[in-house]
Amino acid sequence: MKASELYQLTLEELAQKETDFRKELFNLRLQRVTGKLENPSRAREIRKTIARIKTIINGKRKGK
Repeated sequence: MKASELYQLTLEELAQKETDFRKELFNLRLQRVTGKLENPSRAREIRKTIARIKTIINGKRKGK
């Protein structure tokens, strides 16, 4: 998900997105352990998206 799309969301929507991405990351980790992970790069992409969301949330809370 692009940062420009994330900036348009409210704090509540961003928090919900973060929760959803964390659940997906957890499921990908389970798939990796069981050997059923099809796209290993997806986990890295999700980690970066979570970091983007947290950065935007902190920026909005500080009023930027």
